[in-house]
Parts: sequence; structure tokens; C-alpha cells
Amino acid sequence: MTAPAIQKDICYCFAQEVLKMIFEELGDDVFSILVDESRDVSKKEQMAVVLRYVDKLGFVKERFIGLVHVKETTALSLKHAIDELFSHYNLSLDRVRGQGYDGASNMSGEFNGLKALILKENPSAYFVHCFAHQLQLVIVALASKHSEVFKFFEEISNLLNVVGASCKRIDLGREKQRAKLDLDTGVETGRGKNQELSLARAGDTRWGSHEKTLLRLIELYPIIIEVLEYVETSGSDGASKSQADGLQVYMETFNFIYYLHLMKNILGTTNKLSEALQRKDQDILNAVGMVKSTKKELQTYRLDGFKSLLEDVISFCGKYEIETVNMEDEYVDPRPRHRRRKTNITNRHHYEVNIFNTIMDMQIQELGNRFNEVTTELLTFMNSLSPCRNFSAFNIQNLLKLAEMYPNDFDFDEKDKLKYELGNYIANVKDDTRFVDMNGVSDLAKTMVETRKHIDYPLVYRLLKLALVLPVATASVERSFSSMKHVKTDLRNRMGDGYTNDSCICYIEKEFLQKVSEEDVMQRFQKMKTRREQL
Repeated sequence: MTAPAIQKDICYCFAQEVLKMIFEELGDDVFSILVDESRDVSKKEQMAVVLRYVDKLGFVKERFIGLVHVKETTALSLKHAIDELFSHYNLSLDRVRGQGYDGASNMSGEFNGLKALILKENPSAYFVHCFAHQLQLVIVALASKHSEVFKFFEEISNLLNVVGASCKRIDLGREKQRAKLDLDTGVETGRGKNQELSLARAGDTRWGSHEKTLLRLIELYPIIIEVLEYVETSGSDGASKSQADGLQVYMETFNFIYYLHLMKNILGTTNKLSEALQRKDQDILNAVGMVKSTKKELQTYRLDGFKSLLEDVISFCGKYEIETVNMEDEYVDPRPRHRRRKTNITNRHHYEVNIFNTIMDMQIQELGNRFNEVTTELLTFMNSLSPCRNFSAFNIQNLLKLAEMYPNDFDFDEKDKLKYELGNYIANVKDDTRFVDMNGVSDLAKTMVETRKHIDYPLVYRLLKLALVLPVATASVERSFSSMKHVKTDLRNRMGDGYTNDSCICYIEKEFLQKVSEEDVMQRFQKMKTRREQL
């Protein structure tokens, strides 16, 4: 019973019991699929599938149902793998009401992508490009389109390479941090307080990594300067000494400090949105509202933020004795070819108009271009379900048009009944104090179940569920890949596909695993095949 084959059978039984609970929670209801692919430690391409649905209590759930090894990542291969997985679990594509992927052409291609192939079979499976991916693309686009911002992040990348090039330099940074804390008498000590900080490397595919890098850079600024001075004086070769000297000179300029604080403020605003989008229970209408409010916040910062930004930059420069720029002096172009050329503009005009306003305009424009779902007809109609401000957005005609967009969910008679049910529903909930001060359709669905109004108004509740199952971000899929790296490691790189899948299901869906009965596992284990030993 301790043989590896038997242990794998037991793991399989636990995984099947977890999946049984997931499908019981789903029932015969509609759902959305979230799909992504990633390479495991054995260089196998694994496709993760997550289902998003509304449970019996009105809560939005995102559940991981499996990893599938795909030999190719073409849209046809992925579609075939999804068909096989659905067939195995007795799921139907006809019940799919939403698709959530990243922006890769094989996933979201307009004509031959996975999105298009599923839409051919089921026109009600509306596609939503992962909001968190789109937000990261906004940040990456700004870093690549604006030459000075691109140079800024390139220099930070070089800085990380120099500071983290050897264990000796990293240890030096830790010692400097410790010495700094020892000198500060007001520092609180204890578990989890004042932990060691290290420079985080920004990555184009790691959500929120750019802001983390800049925050650490501000926090560790004097320590990084000391490490660069050490490399400059005791480096092993001329190249590293020269690079450290160049980085130190750049980091002690007003320009660097200005871009550091400007990008930190911009990324701080967008990172709040990124974290909110990654919540499992986030609904599409709330997400759209948050995108709009983030855009307004950036617009407000563009109009009123330069003064506070300049104050922060000057304060930081004064703290670390960095030469500042007189804003009323004529701006001198630092490029060697243009130093003698008159610019006829002040430093204030250059930093406020040429840099601050330009970068803010690019960020706001990119945000508007990327999130084109915000203006789609589907979301415009769904917004009429919002309970915010005492159901001020409620519109019966829009909701009837929304029902028309889901022909498989409402037949002719139900569409006729819906008009009268919506009238009764809005009059009822506006007079009910339990429906006051709601934050979104998620709260509305939960309250309808609590008050049993989902029984009184089943068609309205059906519309609510269709709005809630639309995916917002593929964060749950990305988390499953992180879990896969814990399960299938360098030391366990020979795990088979089946064993990896079963282990991941148990590891990711811990909530259900804890509820699995040992008796059920034993019975399933015995029924798998005839065995000499009885559990």
C-alpha cells in the first residue's frame, strides 16, 4: 500500500472527490472558462482551466479543474484539449457564457483564435480580454514608447545587474541596512517588522513588479549609492568600475529623481487597480467602474499633481544632497550636440509640459485604448443591473436588450414575462431597506439569495448571474501555475501528467480537500480495480 503506484491512485481518488464537490457546487448552472498555458519544469506545455460561476448562495467562485498537457499551443490544439476535458467531466460548451484569456493571438485571435472557435459553437460565450493583462500592457507600452522613461528603466535594469552581481555586494547591502536600523532608535523590533529588503526586478509579465522596484529603490537609495561606491573603488575589472561610476552619476542627477517619483506615483495609482482586478469575486461592472475612476484619478493628477511632485523631488534631493534645478532658469538640453542651442523655454516648462504632461497624456490615452470593453454594448446593458445610488442606472429597455443577447437562456415566453417582472422587481427593492447602500451586482446577488427574492424574481436573478460569470482577470489561472511550481519542482521533474494534475487539484483547492471524507476516498479506491488488500 506504500508503493508509488498505490500512492498515485490514492491521490487520484482525493482529486476526484474534490472535483465531485466542485461540480456539485456548480450544478447545472452556466459558467465561464479561464484558460492559459505555461511551461513546467520538464519543459512541457501545460494548459490550466478554471471555471467561474455563481454558487447557490450568490457568491462568485473560481475553481481550478485541471491541467492538460498540450503538445502544441495552436488554437485548434487548445480547443481539442478543452473539448476532451469537458467530455471527461460531462460538461457542455453550450453552458459557457464567458471566456477569459490573455491577448496572445492563439487565444484571442479575431478569426482563428480559441475565442473565435468557441464563439462559432456558442455565440453567447462572450470574450473578455484579461483586465490585469491589459493594465500591465499599458505600463509596458509607456516604458517602451517614451524614450526617457525607456532609458530610466534600462538604467534600473543595469543597476540591478551591478548591485546583485555577486554575493559579496548583496551581503554589503544587507550589512548597510542593518547598520542603518541600529542607528535609528525609534525603530520597533519584533516578528515581521523591519525585514530585509532587496531590489526587486521589474518584469513585463509580472503584475505590479515595476512599482515594487521603484518603492524599494527609494527606500534603499543611500545604501545602493554606497554599494556602487564600493564597486567603483574595489571592483575586479575596469568595466564594472566604469559601469558603477556611470550609474552613480546618473542616480545623483535631478532628472533621475524626477522620473523616479513621477513613475512611482503613476504606477501606485494603476497598481491599486491591478490588485483589485485580481480578486476572485470581482465582477465585470465593478471592474469597469474602477478602470474609469482610475482614469479620472490620473486626469486629476495631470491637472493638479505637478506641484506636489516637484515638492517631493526637491525634498528628496535636499535629503541626499543632490543638486536641484532652478525652475525659472532657461532649460539647457543635456545632449552634447544641443548644449549651445537656445531652447527659449524655462526648466519649469520643460519638466511640466514636455515631460509631466506628455507622460500623463500617454498613460491616459493608452488606458483608454486598451480597455475598449468599457464601451461595448454588452456592458452598457449590464450596467442597468447596478444597485449603486439606489438603482439610478436601472433601465428596463436595456435589460430586455441584454436578454436578447442570450437567446439560449431566455425563450420567447420568458422574454415577455421579464418585462413585467423587472417592473415589479425595481418597485420592490427600492422600498426594501436591505437593498440600500450596495456596492455592486455581487452584493445584490448575495442579498437577493438572503432575502429569497431570487425565488420571487428568477428571471432577474438569471440576468444577474450572467453578469457575474463574465470573467474579469485570469489571476486564478496564473496562481495555479505558481502552485504547479510548488508541486512539480526540479527534484520532482519526472512526475507524470496525471499525477501532476491530481496533485495540483488537491493543492490548489485546499478548501474542498479538507472536506473530503476518508470513507469516500476508500470506497473510490476499492472500486478502481480488484485489490488484494482491503482498506
